Amino acid sequence: MQLKIGDPIIYRKRKSSERPGPRAKQVFPLKNGDKYHYVVDKFWTVTNIREDGTFEVVTRTGKRHKLDQSDPNIHKPRLLEQVIYRSRFPQS
Repeated sequence: MQLKIGDPIIYRKRKSSERPGPRAKQVFPLKNGDKYHYVVDKFWTVTNIREDGTFEVVTRTGKRHKLDQSDPNIHKPRLLEQVIYRSRFPQS
């Protein structure tokens, strides 16, 4: 995946909790049934690209994360996703 600074990305974050939120996808109960495992899409913007195959992103709240470009949970939003979720991506 070729990324450049300012590109929006969608990160599919895996979570577990007793109460999945309204944006949770792929929800299923864990073995004992008291917690659920699910996925939530995170909408981030690329702020820095490093030569070692990693890059930095910023969240809507200003948090920064370092990710590897080979991470299978990352994808560039398709045109329709960019339109539908445009307000969720942080503006640089």
